Amino acid sequence: MPLTEAGIYAAALRLIDEDGVEALTMRRLATALDANPMSLYHHVPNKEAVLRGVTRMVGAQFRTVTLEDAPWQERIRLLATDFRTLAHRHPELMAYSFSHQPDFIQPDDPFWTALTAIVAAAGVPRSEVSEVAALMVAVVIGVLAAELNGSLHQWSTLKPPGFDDGEDGDGEAEPYSADVVSGAPDQDHMFRLVMDTLITGLESRLAAGRDGRDIGRR
Repeated sequence: MPLTEAGIYAAALRLIDEDGVEALTMRRLATALDANPMSLYHHVPNKEAVLRGVTRMVGAQFRTVTLEDAPWQERIRLLATDFRTLAHRHPELMAYSFSHQPDFIQPDDPFWTALTAIVAAAGVPRSEVSEVAALMVAVVIGVLAAELNGSLHQWSTLKPPGFDDGEDGDGEAEPYSADVVSGAPDQDHMFRLVMDTLITGLESRLAAGRDGRDIGRR
């Protein structure tokens, strides 16, 4: 079967999902495609180009249910949850993209298109839509990167100074978190918490704007 860019990217993604980005080499990719390694260079110049192509391919596959009549809060939760699902479907690739490819989200990506539309529908001034959306992306990607590399689990086991196990600041016994798995808060619960925080913050800014104050300042 003739080599194509799409075929090369699909084979590379399978290798990345199995063994990680570091294990991907042009020679190993050629073996997976039953092709001469040199023939790959007629389609892609190097491994970095392959990784960018794979990232674009995965990003283009992003799909979410569009709830046009739903409140913007519900729409943004669904969008973020679907993006998280995609990240966990291809954790090795997405972790690499988060840390090595700052341009992996492009203006015409389905995720960015949907996010900016929701932010605008929420009532954010047009001049600030990209800024607000970018901040939301930064927070969500930061949380997802910490999920994928294990940092979030590690940090969530750290109790504040002065907190004893089973006690709050008043000395009354109380669970440290509502959702605890193996001593650490459940990551689904934590992701819902970060989305609650983002949404509440934006609601507050929008309310301030309606009161005659700049949405971007306090």
